[in-house]
Amino acid sequence: MAVMSSVSSEGTVTKKRKRQSPTADVKSKQLGKTRKIEKRVSQTANTEEEILLLESQIIESRQHYNKIPTLIRYCQDHNVNSRRAITAAVALCRIFCRLMAVGSLSEPRNAPENEVVIVRWLRSQIELYRTILVDILASADPALQSTALTLLMRLLKEEAESLALKPERIWQEGSLPSIILRITNPATSHETREEFVGKYMQPYDDVRYYGFACLSNLYTGPLGKEVLDNVISLLNMLDPDLGKEQRIDRLYIAKSNQNRSKINYPTAQQKRAQELWVKILKSDLTKPQRKTILSMMALQVAPWFTRMELLMDFLTDSFNAGGSTSLAALSGLFHLMQEKNLDYPQFYPKLYSLLTPDILHSKHRSRFFRLLATFLSSTHLPAALVASFIKKLSRLALSAPPSGIVVVVPWIYNLLRNHPSCTFMIHRQLEYSAAATGKGMDDPFDMEEPDPVDTDAIESSLWEIQSLQAHYHPNVATIAKIISEQFTKQAYNLEDFLDHSYSTMLRAELSKEIKKAPVIEYEIPKKILLKNTDAPDKDSLLVRLWDFN
Repeated sequence: MAVMSSVSSEGTVTKKRKRQSPTADVKSKQLGKTRKIEKRVSQTANTEEEILLLESQIIESRQHYNKIPTLIRYCQDHNVNSRRAITAAVALCRIFCRLMAVGSLSEPRNAPENEVVIVRWLRSQIELYRTILVDILASADPALQSTALTLLMRLLKEEAESLALKPERIWQEGSLPSIILRITNPATSHETREEFVGKYMQPYDDVRYYGFACLSNLYTGPLGKEVLDNVISLLNMLDPDLGKEQRIDRLYIAKSNQNRSKINYPTAQQKRAQELWVKILKSDLTKPQRKTILSMMALQVAPWFTRMELLMDFLTDSFNAGGSTSLAALSGLFHLMQEKNLDYPQFYPKLYSLLTPDILHSKHRSRFFRLLATFLSSTHLPAALVASFIKKLSRLALSAPPSGIVVVVPWIYNLLRNHPSCTFMIHRQLEYSAAATGKGMDDPFDMEEPDPVDTDAIESSLWEIQSLQAHYHPNVATIAKIISEQFTKQAYNLEDFLDHSYSTMLRAELSKEIKKAPVIEYEIPKKILLKNTDAPDKDSLLVRLWDFN
């Protein structure tokens, strides 16, 4: 059998390389990838074993304290190897907690200088470790953020239990201020803020109490928009009723009960929260932030206040902003008046000032009428005040779109049912004076009067609603006639009328079945805007009235 070979230039005989098949190439690549993965897994396992070995050595003997910087360096490289960083961070937390528990971080009296040097060095390492964990709270990995938050709070608890420090100093100088500063930073995820509130700030009175204090300390200078958004979002997650429950066992740090009068009492919790909210309300808020706070007013803001008058400036400024912000501000004021007995005499004059021609054309019309029905629902309101609202809306309805009129008329009907003393406005006949002949009639209602009690609307009549009974739109004319009929219906549901618009009314007309065909012209005119020279008598009315030549 012949042997395949070749002769080189030096005369030596070499064998030819056998060509591999494509299948063999694929298998070779896959084998290479598998080996790389196995190598990485092996390296990861070796790194974790190394970290656990370093941890056990450091705990067993102080001779290995110099290996702490190695673990800290692993934590610093969290952007490169997050898994190794988490393992190292957890190991360091166990190490420092153990050292604090055995007293290795406390300076004994009359200790030799070398002992003092070691203790101070360990303290510097724990401060560096805490700084790294705070930085990890702003990392891109949510798992890293959650782990860092848990370790920081665990470190805080161990410091309070093991070190001979006062509780106030632990809360004010420990991890909590750094945590608060970091979680309100835009780089920290919303999930981390939720975890902090759900696991620590909401269940524990001491975390909540000192958390409010740390948040207040943020306001040493102007805050950025995103930071302020995060502070408001964080406060919105809290349940205000938690601060009103007096329970001693809801403490994250057991030492905190030494100052129980400050932490567990509802007034102390409310005072801290009130100070924080007052600073927020005095900030340079954007329009969306102002709207967000106003929407939280009844359930999340007002319950923390012991002095409701502190909210007055904010609500007044919000009302002056106009638009939907004014409605939200009045809603907050009404809640304080109804639930907290706040005295605000200018409420109804401010509400009356919102009745402008634009309100029936506004996109906030539905919300306005819902709130208006609530504000005027009390049967103890003066008849003169209620009559002013009825009369002014009747006047505004004369120039309103059909979709706005169909809301006004049922609303007036419901108000007349709740306030029978105003029904005289329906039946009153205004007398014509000789001087007013040809000029209309004198209406005692003063449209320009800002105070709804002094408009003399109760002396007027609802002639505007009667005029609407001849409206061009058949639906408007029909609904306007309910005022002239007997009030047999208890009340109309406003929700059936609030969402009407030109499009919905047009669809309703087009969907109706035609019972009788309308009379129309069967002959198509030859000319519409010009005169018909062949038959002038057949010119349209439009051509006869105007000359379009």
